[in-house]
This record gives sequence, C-alpha cells and structure tokens, in this order.
Amino acid sequence: MKKNKLLLLLSVVSIAASALFYNFRTAGPGDSLKWKPGVALYSFNRFSFEQALDKADSINALYVEGFFFHKLGDAFDGHAIPRLSDDEIKKMKGMLDKRGLKMKSVYADGKSEEDWKANFEFAQKMNLEFLNAEPQKQHWDAIEKLAEHYKVKVAIHEHAKGSSYFWHPDSVVMAMQGRPHFRACADIGHWVRSGLDPVKCLQTLQGKIICLHIKDLDAAGNLKANDVMVGTGVINYPAIITELKRQRFDGYVYIEREGNWDKNVPDVDHALKYLDRLNR
Repeated sequence: MKKNKLLLLLSVVSIAASALFYNFRTAGPGDSLKWKPGVALYSFNRFSFEQALDKADSINALYVEGFFFHKLGDAFDGHAIPRLSDDEIKKMKGMLDKRGLKMKSVYADGKSEEDWKANFEFAQKMNLEFLNAEPQKQHWDAIEKLAEHYKVKVAIHEHAKGSSYFWHPDSVVMAMQGRPHFRACADIGHWVRSGLDPVKCLQTLQGKIICLHIKDLDAAGNLKANDVMVGTGVINYPAIITELKRQRFDGYVYIEREGNWDKNVPDVDHALKYLDRLNR
C-alpha cells in the first residue's frame, strides 16, 4: 500500500515538473508567436481618424494604435486625444467597432500631472491596455500612481538618440525600476537609427516588452536614415523574430511606416505579410 502511494506521489511530481518545464521553456525555431499584429495610425497621419481606420481595415489589420496629435477630422469638431467628450469617445468606439478593429493603446504626452490624468481618464473610457509615451522624469512617480489607479500600463517608447532620453534601453530599465506598471515599447527602427543592435536591446528588455514599433531603414547608425518598406532595408528581421520567439513574445506588433505618406497602404500591407511569413 505504501509502495503504491509512493509511486503515485512520484507520478504527480513528475507531471508537475513537466508542466513547469513547458510553461517556462523558450520557443523553438518552428513555433509561431501568438502576437497581435496591427498598424500605428501615425502611418496615416495625413488623413482623418476615420480615413485612417479605413486604410487599416483595407489590409485586414486587427489592431491600431492612435496618437495624441492626430487631426481627427470634422467628426470630432477639431478636438484631439485625450480631450474628447463622452459623445466623441462613443463615436470613436463606434468607428472602431464598425470595422472590427481594436485600439488598445495610444501614443500620449503630457507637460503636467493634469495632462497625464486626462490621458489616463481617456484610456479608461476607451478600455485601453496601455499608454505609449516618453514621460519626463519628474512625472514618473505621478504617472505610476495614475497607472495603478486607472489600471492602465505605460509603455516607454524610444525615439532616436538626440531626440529622446529613452533612446537606449538602459534608460528604459532605469525608469521601470520600482514602477511595476511601466513596460517597454520596442521601436526597432529608432534603435538601429541610433546605432544599437536591436537583438541586444530586446534581450535587455526581456519580459518587459508590451509592444513593438516596426519600421525599416536604408542605413544603420545614421540619424538621417530614410524609412523604407519593412524587409527591404538594413534591419535583420529574421534575427529579431528568432529572438522574439526565444522570449515567447505575445504582445502587440504595430507597423509604423514613416514615408510614402500619401499612398503607403501597400507598404504597410507588405510589412504585415512579411512578418507573418517570418513567424511561420
């Protein structure tokens, strides 16, 4: 009887150990990432919010990311994110729902705690998961408290060297210390523009990356590099996808095409399909 109980106990321990190994293993090269593909509406910044949604919908994007300085169009009476009325927020939700699109984040900014409170109030009303931002250091602690209160995370974005405090991932790590609601938005193109190795940057931020901004460039380590179609420039996306698979990344992947502004829908479509092929 005791022997049977011992065998049963060993079996349970073995199963538990196997489950633990599976949950924490890194993905193999043949495993597809369960990420959430979409487009940063900044790609279509010359068009109204509704027109931008139509463009995203035309290429079967699932997710979109808004931005605070978007000229939303006549439907919003000249107002901008985040200072929209409840009726305008309802209208924005309706535009998204009509097209089956989901907006889980916006690029936000603020010069005061009052500005940041307005951002979080908007985020809560829009059911956003996070705000993408590059907040000033003096606001970090206040933003952390707002994030906790409104249950909305903050993804630290990185513009290029010389234009952002957060151009290097080490600065992002420092901002996240002691602030559990801070995460990272990995802007692959700006890292390469700044002369950084994007794979090493991803490794530095492992476990904290909530979204990616995907673009490509015609030169590395050049702050004036031109934006080109993803997969046609200098960025080694196969290596990046391999690293993301190792990390089992499952966040948001936003294509951000910063060029060919008036007719870049095919470029964004190409980027989504290119990433999908790499992810198989």
